[in-house]
Amino acid sequence: MKRTFSLLLASLLVLLALASLASCGSKGVTIAVPNDTTNEARALLLLEAQGLIKLKEGAGVTATVRDIAENPYNIKFREVEAAQLPNFLKDVDYAVINSNYAISAGLNPTKDSVAIEGSYSAYANILAVKEGNEQKPAIKALVAALESKQVKDFISTKYNGDIASTVDNPTDGYDPSVNYGELAGTKISVAASPTPHAEILEEVKKILAAKDITLEIKVLSDYVVPNTVVESGECDANYFQHTPYLKDFNEKNGTHIVSVASIHVEPMGVYSSTHKTLDDIKK
Repeated sequence: MKRTFSLLLASLLVLLALASLASCGSKGVTIAVPNDTTNEARALLLLEAQGLIKLKEGAGVTATVRDIAENPYNIKFREVEAAQLPNFLKDVDYAVINSNYAISAGLNPTKDSVAIEGSYSAYANILAVKEGNEQKPAIKALVAALESKQVKDFISTKYNGDIASTVDNPTDGYDPSVNYGELAGTKISVAASPTPHAEILEEVKKILAAKDITLEIKVLSDYVVPNTVVESGECDANYFQHTPYLKDFNEKNGTHIVSVASIHVEPMGVYSSTHKTLDDIKK
């Protein structure tokens, strides 16, 4: 009788252990991703490239978690405002973070990420203005300064490959078609994210100052106001976004903002405070 009871107890313990392991496996891990459409899609495309999920056919640059067709590792997704993602690292297993926010949080994209995307031209950060202002002398002067060799070298030295310039033919800082004498005393206002955009604009400020042009940098940390202040005319330009985001923003908000220059690219990366590799998901 005792032996039978012992065997039953042992069998029960084994079954409970197996159930516990199965339960743990079914829970999966949690990954935080940006909650704005284009950056969420970008994050999901990165995870798909790592073999963790498969998106529906044609989901592309507007994909959301609802477009995940296959999720073999039972990953749970938490959609978070992009700027807040570094703060959520302690609450999730992994977070997919834009390089500008990673750098601001003290993370090194090339050293601290467990996976990082390539330098996709579609996601190059742009200088944008309200439609109709593209050919204004002040804007042309701003573009020439941003596309200068001085700024390209600054990006290379300052960010050591974590952020890369997309300018192929840098200028000397000035546009020969612009009459800088007539622009003397002019103020140009640009809405920008803190890192790296505002830092890069500080270098641009030096170039314009040599022609007595004042660059006013309005630092903003969200992804909405920089576009609304350009649409309203409060700022002349903004520098914080990539083209897919701008296209989506215009379509959803009825704004009329256009790109005038592609300046740099910030690879998106996957970060974790508890895991050293994405392979932990597959175990």
